[in-house]
Order: sequence, then structure tokens, then C-alpha cells
Amino acid sequence: MKDIRYVLITPARNEEAYIEKTIRSVISQTVLPKKWVIVSDQSTDRTDEIVRTYAKKNDFICLVRVKERKVTSFAAKVKAFENGYMRLKGVDYEYIGNLDADLSFGEKYYENILQRFRGNPNLGIAGGHRFTVIGEKLIPEEHRPWSVCAGIQLFRRQCYEDIGGYVLLDRAEDTVAEIMAGMKGWEVRSFPEGKVIHHRPLGEATDRILPLLFKYGASEYAIGYHPLYEIGKFFLRIKNEKPYFLSSAARLSGYLWASLRRRKKALPHEIISYIRREQLKRMRLFNLSNIN
Repeated sequence: MKDIRYVLITPARNEEAYIEKTIRSVISQTVLPKKWVIVSDQSTDRTDEIVRTYAKKNDFICLVRVKERKVTSFAAKVKAFENGYMRLKGVDYEYIGNLDADLSFGEKYYENILQRFRGNPNLGIAGGHRFTVIGEKLIPEEHRPWSVCAGIQLFRRQCYEDIGGYVLLDRAEDTVAEIMAGMKGWEVRSFPEGKVIHHRPLGEATDRILPLLFKYGASEYAIGYHPLYEIGKFFLRIKNEKPYFLSSAARLSGYLWASLRRRKKALPHEIISYIRREQLKRMRLFNLSNIN
């Protein structure tokens, strides 16, 4: 495995509470990245200081600071990733990973995922299963074998280049990347042996999470989700996603709001057509518990 070359990019904004856990996880890997670009997006806390401390002792870590933000907060993460990607010119690598700054994982995490790539030449995007820390418990997030959670996507370099990288969106850039990879003939898989701990939940308070879920629903309309698929997700999540019913209602409300306002679609017609065909196919082949 030592001959497999991978690189990582981490967009980070005010992550002093969590980023040290992520750094310690990466530097303890049995297979180290050839380069890790951490992009500090105008951080005003100790994020940069923490990264510099570890970079002095680990020469594969590179800190880049973004001085000016020209896009919305969600799209800024994609721009930060692009900034990191530009720093990889001249680096020889086979795989490129998007890694959030609030995660931790075991020392064989990347070795295990890279072995999956080596065993399947059609595998384009891979990652593990993510768990959120709530109190003293680890709560599994949604795990689907054909999808990889945001912030832990590892791409085969050829796949990343085939899809042209992440599309600049307000949300769901990771979902669109998976869709475009599928259009290009690449497989996307998540694997249970890759256990990743997410130390910062999206928000447990109803007044914080519901507006975020509303935006998720609006984004799903913008990238072309089929109405029947969205309704199916609504019924699936009523009993599975907290706060019960309210979270499903918030997502569906965002989708309907965007539809009534005839919000401009974010993707070309051919990609939206592919998305809807795949969603309807999945609804026919699987029960509701298997839809994305």
C-alpha cells in the first residue's frame, strides 16, 4: 500500500474546536497522504495557529489562507476546495480526498478505503460510514451503499478529472459529483469498515436545524430531484429523522417553495434527466428504505 499516492484537501473556517482531532487522525494513518492542503477560509480563531504547529513537524501538511470571500457561505466551501486543488499542480497522485475539519477516524481508515480502490478499477468515489457524536453516544448518519457522506469523499483522480471537479452550488455539490460520476460510468460506494466520527452535529435545536433542512429541500429542487422521489423521501424520513415529522416537512416545504417560485435549475437539462431516470429506477427496484 505504500506505493499508492493520495492527497487531501480540507476547507476550514473557524475550526479550532475540532481540527486538531482531524489532524491527529491523518498524521497517525498507516498510509500517509503525499500532500494535505488545509485551506483556512478567513478563520478568525486559532485554526491557522493549530495547523501551523502541526505543519512544522509534518512536511506534507500545507496551510493556505483565503483572504477574501466572493461567494455565499455554502459555495465558499467549494471555492476553498478549488483553491487547495490549485496547490496540487506538479504533485504526483492517484487519489484525491475531500476531508472536513471536524472528523476523526482510526489509523487504518485510508488504507482500508484505498484497498477498495485497488480491488475495483471502476470505483470512482469511495468513503466510510459517518457517525455523529450526541452526548456520549455515536449516532449513525444515513448510510447508503451507493453514496458517500459529504466531507469524506475520496476520488480516483481520473474520476475527479472526468467530472470536472465539484460544481459551484449553494448546497449538494457532493451529491452532484456522485451523479456526474455515475454518468461517466464510475461506481460510488461507501464501506462499513471506514468508521468516521463527526464531532459537530448539524444542530440539535429545532430552531437551528429546520431552516437548514428547508434549504436542503430547495437545493434538491434546484438540482432536479423528481417530485415523486421527494415525496417518497418525505414519508421515509417521518419516523427516521429528528425532529420527527418536522424535519421531513421542512425539507418538503423547501422543495415546494422552490418549485412555486420556479427557482432556476442549477444543472444542465441532460444531467437533470439522468438524475430523474436514476431516481425512478431506484424507486422501482428498491423499497422506500433504499432511496437516496
